Amino acid sequence: MQLPNPENLLAEITSKIQAQLKPHTALVGIHSGGVWLMNRILRSIKQDIPYGMLDAALYRDDYAQRGLKTEPKPSSIAFDVQDKHIILIDDIFYTGRTTRAAMNELFDYGRPASITLAVLINRGGAELPIVPNITGAEVLLKPNESLQLSQDTKGKLHLSLENHNA
Repeated sequence: MQLPNPENLLAEITSKIQAQLKPHTALVGIHSGGVWLMNRILRSIKQDIPYGMLDAALYRDDYAQRGLKTEPKPSSIAFDVQDKHIILIDDIFYTGRTTRAAMNELFDYGRPASITLAVLINRGGAELPIVPNITGAEVLLKPNESLQLSQDTKGKLHLSLENHNA
């Protein structure tokens, strides 16, 4: 399977996000890939926009089954969420559980006016009534496949396909 170029997808979602910016907008990236994307988007749009980061792992409804893969990253929202138009950014959208968990954590900081979900890739397989508003690409995968976004030391993004048949 030929995977899309993540740098091209990032340019596409950056353009779509920029078109949706309005007063009282803030960006929030979900660790880790969403934070990488958010940082690159902020550099590209060159506007002073409040931003923050969330690690929604502890808010997931399947936390007991999944556990933590790595050390939890600190969440950091240094602006007042109340009545802000939040653009929530993640790398790969799958079941919707990470998004739901991130929204639950976000509401601990206040009640936003709206939440727009922007993702690099929607891989299909949503289990909750949550869908991305902004998507770089739709890449339908089999249940035993997953996509991984990585970032090299120079900040370049890379996508890899993993097959979980053992």
